[in-house]
Amino acid sequence: MIPLAKLRRAAKDALAYLSAQDDVDQAEVFASANGNLTVRLNYTSHIPNNGVEEPKSVESHGLGLRVAFKSPRGLKTGYASEPTGLSLEAVQRALVKARNGAVHDPEFVSLPKPDVPHISEMGDLTPAQNHPPRPGPNLHDPAIMRLGNNRLVEAGWHMMERGLDVFQASEELLSLVSQPQELLNLGLILGGDAVFLQERMAIASTHMPRVQSDQSTMVMSFATAMVETRAAKGSGWSVDTHLASFDGAAAAEAARNAISSMDGERLPSGDYRVVLGPQPLTEILEWVLLPGLRLDMFYAGASPFMGKLRQRVASERLSIYDHGAQPGLAGSKRITDEGLPTGRTDLIRDGVLVGLLSDYYNYQRILNDPQGREKLGVAPRSAASSIAPRNGFRAGNGGGRDFDSLPSIKPTNLLIEGQTPHSQEELLGLVGDGIYIGRIWYTYPVNGIAAGDFSGTIVGDSYVIKDGRLGAPLKANTLRMNDNVFRVINGILGIGSQRRPTVRWSSDQVTWAPEVALAGFQLEEICGHTEGVF
Repeated sequence: MIPLAKLRRAAKDALAYLSAQDDVDQAEVFASANGNLTVRLNYTSHIPNNGVEEPKSVESHGLGLRVAFKSPRGLKTGYASEPTGLSLEAVQRALVKARNGAVHDPEFVSLPKPDVPHISEMGDLTPAQNHPPRPGPNLHDPAIMRLGNNRLVEAGWHMMERGLDVFQASEELLSLVSQPQELLNLGLILGGDAVFLQERMAIASTHMPRVQSDQSTMVMSFATAMVETRAAKGSGWSVDTHLASFDGAAAAEAARNAISSMDGERLPSGDYRVVLGPQPLTEILEWVLLPGLRLDMFYAGASPFMGKLRQRVASERLSIYDHGAQPGLAGSKRITDEGLPTGRTDLIRDGVLVGLLSDYYNYQRILNDPQGREKLGVAPRSAASSIAPRNGFRAGNGGGRDFDSLPSIKPTNLLIEGQTPHSQEELLGLVGDGIYIGRIWYTYPVNGIAAGDFSGTIVGDSYVIKDGRLGAPLKANTLRMNDNVFRVINGILGIGSQRRPTVRWSSDQVTWAPEVALAGFQLEEICGHTEGVF
C-alpha cells in the first residue's frame, strides 16, 4: 500500500498549489489508499473442488479535490478526482476537471470548518473552537496493514478446517450413515469468505490547513453451510478489529447451525411473538429505519420522523446511538473523511428521537434553512450538538475510504441497547410461544422510506419457540416478513444484554445488535416450490 507519509505529503503539496490559484476561494484535498484482501471458501462434499480458492486483493489510491471557485455570480463549486496519481501533475489534471464541472449551488455555505460543537466520548458537550478537537488514539491494527498472501490463505484454510471438523464430529450426522465416509453423500456444503480491509487517508483544506490523517482496519468473515439432502442451512459470521482476534469460528458456527436446522417445520401465516436475532435486527434497522435518521432526509422532507426531534417515536425500552470514536469497536475511526472528529451521536434515547446523523454540507444547510424549525420540530441552532457532522465519510464499493467519492452520511458503529437488559432465556420467556428468527435476506423497504413498510424472507438459523424454549427448526424459505418498522420499534417486549457486531451485505459499517423480543410480528407463508435450500 501507499505509505501514509506519502499521502500526507501529497495533501500538503496539493493544498499549497490550489491556494496559489487566483480563482480558488476554498479548497479541500483528500488523498487515500485502500486494500481489500479476500479469500473465498468453496467446499462441496459430492463435487470436486479446491476448498479454498480465489485469494485476491484489490488496491486503489488517488486524490480527490473539492474546490469553491470565485465567479462574478458568486462561488461555484466543483469536484474531481485523479486515480493512481498523487503528483503535482495529477493535482493539475483534477483541478481542470473540477473547474470545468463547477456549478452554482445556492445551498453551499462553505467547505468544512472546525466550528461545530463536539460531543466527547462521555457524552459531554464541548463548545466550538477555532480548531478541531484533538482526535482519539490510533485505532488500526498494523498486523492487518502488513498482511501477506500466505497469511491470507492460512486464514481461509483455518476457517474451512473449523467448519469441516464440526461436520465430521457431529453425532447427528453420523447417525444418518452406516460408515463415516458416507457423510460425503449427505451433500455437505461450506462456503463463505474472509475479508481484510486496509484504509489510509490524509486531508487538508483552506479552513483546516494542517494535514490530518487516519488509518483504519477491519476483518470480517461470513460462512454458509448446508446439509443438502436434509434441506438444512446455517450461517455464521464475525467482525474483528485485529488480526489476532480472528479465529475462523464463523465456519464452525455455520456448520453447527446447518446441523441444527435439519428437517425443519413449516408454519402458517399469522401475527407471531418473535425474537429477532442480531442479523435480522441489523438488516431491518439499517435498510428501513436508519435512512430516516439522516439529516439529509429531513432537509429533503422525506424522513418518516419529520418535525419529531425531541419527541417520542419508539418504545421507551429502546436506545440507539452511533459512536465512531470508541476504541475496541470495529467501525471506529479517528476522524471523518471531512477532517472532523468522530464521536457519539445519540439517535433514539429511551424511545425519544434526540439526534440525527449528519455531514458538514447538510449540517450547514439545515442551519440556514428558513423551514428548518418545521422540518426538525425545533430550531436547528438549538439542536446543533444533536446534528453535528460526525458522519461524513467517502464509502467505497466493498469498503474503504474512497478518494473518488464525495462525503455522504454513513454510520460507523451503530449500538442498540435497552433500559433493562435481558438474557436470551428471559427473552424466550417473554415470547412464550412464537418464533426465533435467526437469519433473513433480501430485506427492503416497501412503499418508500417514509411508510416504514418492509419485506424479507427467513432463510435459516430459525426455530419454533414453545413454552419459552427453543424447539424444532423452522424450514428455510417458507415464511416471509411483511411488517412495518415503526410497529417493530414500538412493539418491543425486551432487549437482550449481549450485543454482537454485525455487518450486512455490501457494507462496512458495524451494528452492535442484541436479540430483541417483539409482539405482533407479521409473517406470511411462502407456498409452492420456493422452499429449497439456496
